[in-house]
Amino acid sequence: MTIEEAASTFAALGSEQRLAVLGTLVRAGPDGLSIGQLGEKSGVTGSTLTHHMRVLSQAGLVSQVRQGRSIICAAVEYGRVGALSAYLLRECCADCDDAEGHNHD
Repeated sequence: MTIEEAASTFAALGSEQRLAVLGTLVRAGPDGLSIGQLGEKSGVTGSTLTHHMRVLSQAGLVSQVRQGRSIICAAVEYGRVGALSAYLLRECCADCDDAEGHNHD
């Protein structure tokens, strides 16, 4: 992941409501939630939820799949979230004189 990709992805998370939506989908696991369930659990509904899902989807953090008449939010794109985490931690303690003994949790 490049610094530009990371910045763009972090920008998508720069909203309390989008972060709440993403957190709700993380808790739901790989099966995801319907839009209705996501709205109920996250407290974000209607056109606001649609907007936030579009931003998160464009950032590659979530995907949406239609099943019949319902849209199932196929939860989080765990690979993208993992890549973002790895980007943050890839040089952890690189400039420390003594990286031994530092807690990386």
